[in-house]
Amino acid sequence: MPGTTVKTRWVYAFGGGRAEGDASMRNLLGGKGANLAEMSALGLPVPPGFTITTECCTHFYENSRAYPAELEAQVAAGLQHVEAITKKRFGDPANPLLVSVRSGARASMPGMMDTVLNLGLNDATAEGLARLAGDRRFAYDSYRRFIQMYSNVVLGLDHHMFEEILDEHKERLDVGVDTALSAEDWEAVVADYKRAVEGELGKPFPQDPHAQLWGAIGAVFASWMNDRAKFYRRMHDIPESWGTAVTVQAMVFGNMGETSATGVAFTRNPSTGEHKLYGEFLINAQGEDVVAGIRTPQALTRATREEMGEKNPSMEEALPDVFAQFKSIVETLERHYRDMQDIEFTVEKGRLYMLQTRNGKRTAKAALKVAVDLAAEGLIGREEAVMRVDPQSLDQLLHPTIDPGSPREVIANGLPASPGAATGKVVFTAEEAERLGGAGEAVILMREETSPEDIRGMDAARGIVTARGGMTSHAAVVARGMGRPCVSGAGEIRIDLKAREFRARGRSFQAGDIITIDGSTGEVLAGAVKMVEPELSGDFATLMGWADAVRRLKVRANAETALDARTARQFGAEGIGLCRTEHMFFDPDRIAAVREMILADDEAGRRAALAKILPMQRADFVELFQIMEGLPVTIRLLDPPLHEFLPHTEEDVAAVAEATGLDAKKLLRRAQELHEVNPMLGHRGCRLGVAYPEIYEMQVRAIIEAACEIAASGKTAPIPEIMHPLVAKGEEMKFLRELTDRTAKAVIEERGRAIDYKVGTMIELPRAAVRADDLAQYAEFFSFGTNDLTQTTFGISRDDSGRFLGAYLEKGIFEKDPFVSLDTEGVGDLIRIAEDRGRKVRPDVKLGICGEHGGDPASIAFCEEVGLDYVSCSAYRVPIARLAAAQAAIGEREKDR
Repeated sequence: MPGTTVKTRWVYAFGGGRAEGDASMRNLLGGKGANLAEMSALGLPVPPGFTITTECCTHFYENSRAYPAELEAQVAAGLQHVEAITKKRFGDPANPLLVSVRSGARASMPGMMDTVLNLGLNDATAEGLARLAGDRRFAYDSYRRFIQMYSNVVLGLDHHMFEEILDEHKERLDVGVDTALSAEDWEAVVADYKRAVEGELGKPFPQDPHAQLWGAIGAVFASWMNDRAKFYRRMHDIPESWGTAVTVQAMVFGNMGETSATGVAFTRNPSTGEHKLYGEFLINAQGEDVVAGIRTPQALTRATREEMGEKNPSMEEALPDVFAQFKSIVETLERHYRDMQDIEFTVEKGRLYMLQTRNGKRTAKAALKVAVDLAAEGLIGREEAVMRVDPQSLDQLLHPTIDPGSPREVIANGLPASPGAATGKVVFTAEEAERLGGAGEAVILMREETSPEDIRGMDAARGIVTARGGMTSHAAVVARGMGRPCVSGAGEIRIDLKAREFRARGRSFQAGDIITIDGSTGEVLAGAVKMVEPELSGDFATLMGWADAVRRLKVRANAETALDARTARQFGAEGIGLCRTEHMFFDPDRIAAVREMILADDEAGRRAALAKILPMQRADFVELFQIMEGLPVTIRLLDPPLHEFLPHTEEDVAAVAEATGLDAKKLLRRAQELHEVNPMLGHRGCRLGVAYPEIYEMQVRAIIEAACEIAASGKTAPIPEIMHPLVAKGEEMKFLRELTDRTAKAVIEERGRAIDYKVGTMIELPRAAVRADDLAQYAEFFSFGTNDLTQTTFGISRDDSGRFLGAYLEKGIFEKDPFVSLDTEGVGDLIRIAEDRGRKVRPDVKLGICGEHGGDPASIAFCEEVGLDYVSCSAYRVPIARLAAAQAAIGEREKDR
């Protein structure tokens, strides 16, 4: 009818064998609400309830924490629905309905938000519950639980206050466990709890059940923005805009005696993936008892009990009829959802109730096994199996990790910059790391921040810690490339180089002290901690084979050492997408010649020094070409400014002069001459090749000579891809193309051997992207260097961004760190423009990405969407990129259907 206002629906009910929602509505009802509705519609024993939508959470935050006008009436209708099914009334002292109030976002966030159980209890309904149940002890046990939980979650009181009161009562009664307290004991505890609340707040504990309910609903919505929820969302890339739903559900009680119980189960082992029921339960308990560790849970099955050597009976033995029903239901749920399920259940006086099911969290090893096994069992297809494994989780398989059962003494926290774990002696200089590492000692290199000169020390170290820098700082990027664990930006660490010590959290650690770092969590730990070595199982190879069969994008590795290249091949890389030649220049055997070149007064002097470097560069490329066996190898010519190769302090200058025989005054003067205010935008990249073409000529000669050597040896000749960095103009590209072709032609004529090669550029500047048609006249490939392209697009230094990016993420200005996951709008548009304009001029121009984003699944999905040809990432992220590329290809196909 005209003028009729359509009311928004904020509440969806379930129970009694029907539901107003289903599993497909998880975005609206959250995972918990959607799955409760689904189980209810399947006819499974689910306590009735209703779910307040995630849209209501969004309204709550957009309207100064106010509820929609229609919500109160819809909640009242939801309560009536529950009352009708349970034949109880909310707030009725004679026949009270009690409810739980739980959170539930569309993505599982276990333990991050708040829950309230036993809501609706007050002095009157507690008495009514006691009469109704015929068990006064149970009623007051439930009431004390409610007071403690509600006071903590809703009223903001410290839970320790209540634990201290309970401990005092247990000490007075000389009992060790809660189950030993009688009804009278619990009544005394409740009285003390209420007195404590009134003492803290100046008013009594709330007795109105409806006021309790609205307090709990508000607290659950508010918990969406608590610190742990925000941190968890950032860690797992869950958008703040999703919000949480709130599910209000009739309570069922596992604490009503020896025929009541509560528990948690997985349909398969979440650590190993083994197809065996896994979980725990407790008799005469409520759900929080299982996870709180107050009592030792019991095994679900007899086989597990015997395997663990436990004496207390399993659920299979203690409640055999209920267990048989439970086993049948969990098998039904796994078949229905076609995935491993994480299930919560309660048994009330011998009657089973299902409280939750969701796809279970699992380790990478378990994820692979479950996916492969489900495909073998015919529950899912191979492509779906590929989609089931989180690419990021493969990190767990590729690096040593800390044994989950080992104690952790955390002494500092930073950013989880490179995964894995390592233990070693603290060292503060790259030289010391190289010396001790070369002698076979395990060391952890700790620096304020690292520079390219530290590369050998970083290579020698088992792990790296920096006090400054972000997730894509030099230390982080290089560590990931090496497969070294790294904690960056550990700002609470204070390094004193003179004293050879660092301080953190009031403690001091000397050089040589043993520490452990966890690059997956960003923790620095005191002492040695037990490690678990990675295992690449048969399931890994099987799933990766399925992934390779469906992906379109090629996956290359960023590698410049033989170890990097071999590791990349082992992990399935299809070439090298970025070889940073400057890292080769820091080798002690050639750094003197590099410095001699920089100090030269004229071109002849530079060429003389470069002639010393040429055979070493050639040998580097021969080794890489041999390892890659005919696969493409993209070699970036010298990129960093020359001053990075020189010492800067007078002490360092003196030491270098003494070691090399170079003139100390000249060294210092040249370092000062080359100093730049903003070196990132200074005399670097192709600007070096334009100003000093002899540098690039030497490098091109080394590449082509190496290719000729490989061809002459009878092995498959490589096709080198010679990449000029930081090109902005077509005229630059023309100059560099001519330089490359002229040098290559000379070598080919000298060697008498035809060699195919390609010439291209790294797109790192916005101008290069928007004028890609100019560059494509001379460039046969573009490699998007998204680290620098992100810096130059945003005008943000990635090494300094850690100081303020946290505030941007916290305030929702950035949803993700743009140096970790590609900015698909701004930087992405530049890539789209370059792709479009480049291919108009040169339709077969090869396009790839070689920044850190090349190993990020979300960024890889963008590369598939845009139609790039390959991604390149650190060697240890190659399997992640292979799986992410397969998922992206499947995702793009799904869009087209």
